[in-house]
Amino acid sequence: MRERHIRARDGLRLFFKDWGSADWPTTPALCLAGLTRNSHDFDVLARRLSAPDQPRPRRVIALDLRGRGRSAYDPDWRNYNASVYLDDIRHLLAALGIRKVVLIGISMGGLLGMALATALPTALAGLVMNDIGPEIEGNGRSRIFGYIGVDRPEPDWTHAVRHLREMFPTLSLRTDEEWLSFARGTYREGDDGQLHFDWDVNLARPLQRGFDDKIDLWALWRALRPLPTLAIRGGLSDILSEATLARMKAEKPDLGHFTIANVGHTPTLNEPPLREVLDDFLNRL
Repeated sequence: MRERHIRARDGLRLFFKDWGSADWPTTPALCLAGLTRNSHDFDVLARRLSAPDQPRPRRVIALDLRGRGRSAYDPDWRNYNASVYLDDIRHLLAALGIRKVVLIGISMGGLLGMALATALPTALAGLVMNDIGPEIEGNGRSRIFGYIGVDRPEPDWTHAVRHLREMFPTLSLRTDEEWLSFARGTYREGDDGQLHFDWDVNLARPLQRGFDDKIDLWALWRALRPLPTLAIRGGLSDILSEATLARMKAEKPDLGHFTIANVGHTPTLNEPPLREVLDDFLNRL
């Protein structure tokens, strides 16, 4: 795995991880995390997909969107919107000389995949949407918006893990090591010695003001009809409902789909029941 940086078109420094070889014949995978998350969430999956002993190993690129993880925070919070994110993604692919990818998107990353399929349809060979769809449940939306906009420092990793276990009891994480890894993708160590959220809390401001609310997500979904797509849902998700998934299947009959029972928003993509489904989908692309 190589840790790399690139300058966005407006000069902002973006961080991404790059696994595997550019010489492999398989289509590279581009991984986009959820609203406040970052490339750390793909470490396990990327190591597995890029392992040389895989039947079809592939290059995997995971981007920290601006304002998350090790990418720079934008001095203008108005730039935390879909059009700017899409421009950053297009710029990254152009800079790497990559013409086509399989996009693996968790939550908001999946929505960006839908948008990219509309804005740059030749760039996608396939799309994996993890626990997200064209309609977002109101309860889940309110829960997330109420959480992300205020920093909640923790004194150490033990307290950070305890807080996350209480806040997200329906995640599929089971071991202490898995929870600690999740915490390390959620917090960063500050100069004050405390742990702070590893995202710019200002990214909540455009959402609270409805900057992207006018986007017709169902229109974007209908644009995916010719694209191989796999939808994954956590059975306890408060973001992607059963009814929305049913409508997605009705409007795209060839949609691949898999529900992980007893898991909330979002599945990690490392759950054993999901691996065969995900591998089968990716190996056809």
